[in-house]
Amino acid sequence: MVDRKVQIGAGAAGAGSVDRHKVVIIGSGFGGMNAAKMFRRTDFDVTLIACTNHHLFQPLLYQVATGILSAGEVAVPTRVVLRRQRNARVLLGDVTDIDLASRRVLSTLLGRTYSTPYDSLIVAAGAGQSYFGNDHFTEFAPGMKSIDDALELRARILGALEQAERSSDPDRVRALLTFTVIGAGPTGVEMAGQIAELAHHTFRGSFRSIDSTAARVILLDAASAVLPSMGPKLGKKAQGRLEKIGVDIQLGAKVVDIDSEGLTVEDPDATVRRIESICKVWSAGVSASPLGKIIAAQSGAETDNAGRVKVLPDLTIPGHPNVFVVGDMASIAGVPGLAQAAIQGGRYAAGRVMDTVSGSGSEQRQPFRYSDRGSMATISRFSAVAKIGPLEFGGATAWIAWLALHLAYLIGFKTKISTVLSWTISFLSAGRGQLASTEQQAYARTRINKLQKAADSSAA
Repeated sequence: MVDRKVQIGAGAAGAGSVDRHKVVIIGSGFGGMNAAKMFRRTDFDVTLIACTNHHLFQPLLYQVATGILSAGEVAVPTRVVLRRQRNARVLLGDVTDIDLASRRVLSTLLGRTYSTPYDSLIVAAGAGQSYFGNDHFTEFAPGMKSIDDALELRARILGALEQAERSSDPDRVRALLTFTVIGAGPTGVEMAGQIAELAHHTFRGSFRSIDSTAARVILLDAASAVLPSMGPKLGKKAQGRLEKIGVDIQLGAKVVDIDSEGLTVEDPDATVRRIESICKVWSAGVSASPLGKIIAAQSGAETDNAGRVKVLPDLTIPGHPNVFVVGDMASIAGVPGLAQAAIQGGRYAAGRVMDTVSGSGSEQRQPFRYSDRGSMATISRFSAVAKIGPLEFGGATAWIAWLALHLAYLIGFKTKISTVLSWTISFLSAGRGQLASTEQQAYARTRINKLQKAADSSAA
């Protein structure tokens, strides 16, 4: 398809007047969405550009992967969220470049390139999974950063059980019933706990040739503790609960290779061993959007090892006080890569834009100050760990607090109600309402990789 560049400006498609301040927001995650909402009572022209058509509640993706929630309960259409905000426009497209000198954002959709001008820019493009230079791992151990990832993992988990039911080879059955989660942070802990409950409770007695309760769930991490970011007390509490529900925790175990049949692990004493495991989940690291490097190259800003932009105290970049970087793309001391940080960063950036345009902002902007609202992680039904200020607690109290907090941040009344119903079914019984999977979901990544390799070969 011939690539064409189309200019999207203030006069296009009924957008605002050319003399209105133009704000472009990249990304529809927590940072981008909260920034957009802050402008609802202004006379600015707000354009939100994202590569997906929905706002994703990423902390609950693991529940989509394990059949508790549907995709629609964690992914609300962006246009629906902003439909009452008349000064906001939503554009679907993959942002490929940012021209800081000419103040334009370039994005592509179905082979066409679009140029969108801005007066102020808020970059909240988020982060993807990092395999620490081993990108070939992605085919065998998907991460969990999108709806596609969650649905693929659901299909792989359920597919492993179905294949085990049909196999007569004990070694093959053992490998199919071994589920490996790589990374013992919040996502890994939550995923390992839910896979264990899915196999040991939900599917108990559902198969005839295998016993799903015999499934082995392994949680691996090169670090020496579970949930290291939450401190040793909560880490040990989470580890104890995971072991109680049957999760095999292996710490100090560095994954050095992965293939379709299993993975190779190096222990602290340099011993290398093999784990036969067909279904593997990667939750060991994140890498910021490639837009971070584009911004850094043009502004002279630095990036950290994860590709995050080292922003100034007001979340801007050197020489460009009208360009803000927030959320998982921003590297700033003392600010973690959590949803709450992205929310606060997006709101702060929007506030500074409004101050600047109105002239009410002082010459010296007040620096962004992150308010730590705490961190939480679920382990299993009726069990979680939470750290809120100086308080560290776990068990049912933390689990209820986790439910309340996540429910509060879900967008839309209908979404909240359907989520509560799904939680009630899943947590008060052994049932889960979202256990359908397709072959297309299970092997989509393999097919895409094969097509890409074929295209690369043809190009060579």
